[in-house]
Amino acid sequence: MNFDWPLRFGAFMSPVHSSHEDPTVALHRDVELIQWMERHGFDEAWMGEHHSTGWEVVGSPEVFLAYAAARTERIRLGTGVISLPYHHPFNVAERLVLLDHLTRGRAILGVGPGALPYDAYLYGLETTDLRPMMEESLEVILPLLRGEAVTRKTKYWELRDARLQLSPLTRPRFEVAVTSMVSPSGSKLAGKHGLSILSLNASMSASMNFLKTNWGIAEDEAAQHGQTVDRRNWRLVCPMHIAETREQARRDVRDGLARWAWYNSKINALGIIPEGADTVDQQIEVLIENGFAVIGTPDDAAAQIARLWEHSGGFGTFLLWSHDWANREATWRSYALFGTEVAPRFRGSTAALKAAEDYALTQYAALGNQTGVAIQKATEKYHAQKQHDAAANGVTGQ
Repeated sequence: MNFDWPLRFGAFMSPVHSSHEDPTVALHRDVELIQWMERHGFDEAWMGEHHSTGWEVVGSPEVFLAYAAARTERIRLGTGVISLPYHHPFNVAERLVLLDHLTRGRAILGVGPGALPYDAYLYGLETTDLRPMMEESLEVILPLLRGEAVTRKTKYWELRDARLQLSPLTRPRFEVAVTSMVSPSGSKLAGKHGLSILSLNASMSASMNFLKTNWGIAEDEAAQHGQTVDRRNWRLVCPMHIAETREQARRDVRDGLARWAWYNSKINALGIIPEGADTVDQQIEVLIENGFAVIGTPDDAAAQIARLWEHSGGFGTFLLWSHDWANREATWRSYALFGTEVAPRFRGSTAALKAAEDYALTQYAALGNQTGVAIQKATEKYHAQKQHDAAANGVTGQ
C-alpha cells in the first residue's frame, strides 16, 4: 500500500492502572515509558485527565507533562485530553501557554468534553451539558491564544476584558486537537475552527465505519467557516501489544488484560468487551477478531495501520493506546519492537537502505567475487615484488 506522506507515531495514555497498584510507582513508570519511547524514535506522548474510578488517576495532565518534559528532550507532549467543562477557559489557556514555554515548544493542547460520567457527576454537571460547554470554552480559548481580549459571560463562568499576559512560545500558537469518536460533534468543532482531530478507539467496529464520514464532516464544516483541515493533523488511537511471535504476545498479556477487561466492562463501559467473553482467552480472541486490538507480531501491527489508513482515507499520526496488559519488561519490548520494526515501514526511513540492498543483490553475480580477486592479485604482487627485491640484492632462497 502506498502512503502519501510519512506517518508519525506516539502513545495515548489514559492512563489505566489497577486500583490495587501503588499509584506513585505506576505514575513514575509512565514517565519512564515516555523516556523509553523517545529513545526508540516515537514522536509524541499524550496524557489524559480523569477524576474518579480509582484507575485513571491523573487529574492534571499539564502537571504530569511538565514533569515528563524535564526528563526528555525531543518528544512532543499532548494533553489527552483536558476536559474543558471542568475548568475555567482562561485557566486552560494560561496553563497551556506556560507548558508551551516549559517544554520549549513541544506542547499540544488536546481538548474534549470529558469521558467518565462519574467525573461530570462530582462536578455537579449533566452529561448532556458537556459538549455545549466544551464548545463555549473553546470559543474563548482560541481568541485568547491569538492575543485577543475576551469579554463573555455564560451560565458557568465569566470573563471581563480578559487577555493573556504571556504569549505562546510557538507562533502563532501551539497545535490544538479535538477528540472524536462515533458522533460527528468532534469533527464539526474541529472543522469550524480549523483544528486537529484525535480519534479515540479508532479501530472499534463502529468507529471504523465512521472514519471517512466524520472526516468529510470536518472538511465540509471547515469550508463553511473559511477554515482548512489537514489529514496530516489527524491522529488515530488503537491498543497493541507485540512480540516476536503471536504465541509470545498472547502469553505476555494474560494477567494484565483480564484486569483491563474487567475495568472496561464494569466501570468504564465502552462496549469494548462483549457479554459472554468471560475468560482471558475469550477476551483475547474477541479483541483480535473484531479488529479492535493487535496482540501479535510487528507484521500484525503493520497490517492494522494499513487497514486504518484504507478505512480512513489517510491520517498523520498513529497512537498506541497505552495499557498494562503485560509486565514492564514485555511492555518495553513491545514498544521497542514497534519503534524499530513497525514505524520505519511507514516513515520511509528504510526505503533507501532497501534499495541499496536490492541493488547489491542484483550485482552480486558480477561483482561479488571482485574483492577476493583483488586481494589475490595484491598478494601475488607483494610476493613477486619481494622476490624481485631479493634477486636485485643478490639474495637467493635456501
